Amino acid sequence: MKETALLIAAYLIGSIPTGLLLAKAWGVDIRATGSGNIGATNVYRTVGRKLGILTLLGDCLKGLLPVLVAQWLGFPLAIVAAVALAAFLGHVYTVFLGFKGGKGVATALGVFLGISPLSILCAFAVFALVLYRSSYVSLASITAAAVVPIIITIAEGKIEVIAMSVVVAAIVIYRHKENIRRLRAGTENRFRA
Repeated sequence: MKETALLIAAYLIGSIPTGLLLAKAWGVDIRATGSGNIGATNVYRTVGRKLGILTLLGDCLKGLLPVLVAQWLGFPLAIVAAVALAAFLGHVYTVFLGFKGGKGVATALGVFLGISPLSILCAFAVFALVLYRSSYVSLASITAAAVVPIIITIAEGKIEVIAMSVVVAAIVIYRHKENIRRLRAGTENRFRA
């Protein structure tokens, strides 16, 4: 019963559309500007740096807080991993927007920060390197997502976390399918700080 309540709460927390709410507070419907995505990159590009950073932090916390609560309550690792996945799915398929949400990168960051900080440290290094060399946030995000399950497999070796990381990485990459098409066509937008 407690596990079910925690999973539902994690999903609902993950479902809070941080970028949409912050942009609306400034009179902008983020779904109708830029790429139309509710994530931090689109908020950064269309509304500004401060709101972009706040969106990143908010989306990250949506993944981190449910994981920390599950760990604090002493749930087994399988439940912690399920809670992490629920929070992530809440962001990507939010009930508040007809199950259409963000791409999941920042929420995945929060999830893995709580479960495997080492994987985030390595993934961030990969992200930063790819972004520096290419100036494509999407390519950096896809590459970092692909690296996380490998690092978790090597560093953690726990099947529950490995399985969850593979699902999260696959969804992050899938949610970037339009970006992948634009990257292949040479029409993807580069990131300018």
